[in-house]
Amino acid sequence: MTVDQAAGARDTAPRSAHVPVVIVGAGPVGVTAALLLARRGVRTVVLERHHDIYPLPRAVAADDEVRRILQAAGVGDEFAAIARPARGLRLLDARHRVMAEFPRAAQGAHGFPQTSMFDQPELERLLRDALARRPECDLRTGVEVVGINVGIGVGGGQDGNGPVRVTFRRDGVEEHLWADAVLGCDGAGSLTRDAVGAGWQDLRFEERWTVVDVRTSAPVRCWEGVEQICDPDRPATFMRVGEDRYRWEFRLRDEPEPDHERLRELIAPWVDPSYGADLEVVRQAQYTFRARIADRWRRGRVFLLGDAAHLTPPFIGQGLGAGMRDAHNLTWKLARVLQQGADERLLETYESERKPHARHAIRLAVTMGWAMTGGQDGAAALRRGVLGAAFRIPGLPAAAARDLSPALAAGPIVRRRALRRARWGGRGLVGGICPQPWVTADGWRVRLDELLGDSFAVLTAAPPSPSLRAVADGLGARIVPVADLGDDGRLSAWLRAGRADAVLLRPDRVVMDEVPSGAADFTDIAGWAPLLHSARKPLPAQQTTDTSLLRSATR
Repeated sequence: MTVDQAAGARDTAPRSAHVPVVIVGAGPVGVTAALLLARRGVRTVVLERHHDIYPLPRAVAADDEVRRILQAAGVGDEFAAIARPARGLRLLDARHRVMAEFPRAAQGAHGFPQTSMFDQPELERLLRDALARRPECDLRTGVEVVGINVGIGVGGGQDGNGPVRVTFRRDGVEEHLWADAVLGCDGAGSLTRDAVGAGWQDLRFEERWTVVDVRTSAPVRCWEGVEQICDPDRPATFMRVGEDRYRWEFRLRDEPEPDHERLRELIAPWVDPSYGADLEVVRQAQYTFRARIADRWRRGRVFLLGDAAHLTPPFIGQGLGAGMRDAHNLTWKLARVLQQGADERLLETYESERKPHARHAIRLAVTMGWAMTGGQDGAAALRRGVLGAAFRIPGLPAAAARDLSPALAAGPIVRRRALRRARWGGRGLVGGICPQPWVTADGWRVRLDELLGDSFAVLTAAPPSPSLRAVADGLGARIVPVADLGDDGRLSAWLRAGRADAVLLRPDRVVMDEVPSGAADFTDIAGWAPLLHSARKPLPAQQTTDTSLLRSATR
């Protein structure tokens, strides 16, 4: 072989390099995961097959917990500029009479409106702009991932913790990346899901709907919230998204997608037909709403997030939110394993914590779907009548709204006391998320998370004991006395209601452990400390010849 031939062979041979984390998919979940990892100093390469963001609207609603996750990712203020608070959800009968109302507050426990409407392309643009500002992140667009080989473990099997090989094509050239971990944020048709050997569990909901996004200056009858029309003949959803932007969703049976004239008839209850000429259809698309969850979310260091792990009907607005919660739950754990040598078992808690919550949200969405349609059998009218009566029970709508994000079940890093239920008849604070009031720090008014930072934190209403201080030091946790926060006593009242003198907050603000009233120490340090601390040091990054792998510029 000549020198020129050898050089040509090197040019066409697959190229490879090492990176701590590869993220497959640059949608909102994938980019948010990259931003959350970047804030902890973890470098990522994000691979996306499209050259630019998808320009048409899809997701339109976010709850206050999602707003808090966006705050953690560093884009909270930017999102506030494009978001529009909504008043909540109404269930209407076929004549558009109110059956039930689920109000959403202007400020929820997380410090934001409980429901916000937005345009997904605008969200994706601000997320990518933030990604481009992070030197830890490299976005590669126009690439097709064609293979993911799960890391080889010590025993030679592919469920180990060894590096993962990701193969992709760009400009006709095949390349490889070796990663310590891979996050599959590549949607319902996920290649990553195939790589982990996961299949779908069907949660028994499948309907065909048309989704129509409209821009109009015509008067539209709306109450600044979401309306679900509970009519088995023509169930529908309506919401105002922006200043002149609206969305309708209609279930389709054995019928074609409505044309412009038929669309005017369908939206007549909200828009006078005489204004039909003023309607600009921004997007009209058919979807099959499904309820599914992957039977496994992980294999080795390969994880599923978002639509790759779960699919939900949109009736409670939790499709995007579930994926954002996935990213928030996983990224701090992964960073701690990769950077601080935490026990690999910490990563097992991702699926055990997130999967039950995702299943719960999907089932709520399915229940709402059946409330809308009532089914197609003879008992449909009876069921709708029972639902309507139930929703009129005082307090039930508010309770249902709170049930969107229940507390995590007890687990390795959710140390709930077994005696609490017997003594006080409740679960206490552990497993729930700490509220986020406005507080005063160094003379500035900020939200609580801005004061706490990105790591563990201890909120205390009593002088911390020496052992509590030692635990906080070991975790790198800031100790914050709640009496000094200038939050009108909200956190003090929260601790009193939970009968706790102090709580240990995880980086995702879930309460991991507590100091019971009158006690001096957390209840189960021995239970969670081995997962967060390890004598094993993180493996050093492999040496590569590609010194330009990680760049901050978006390509």
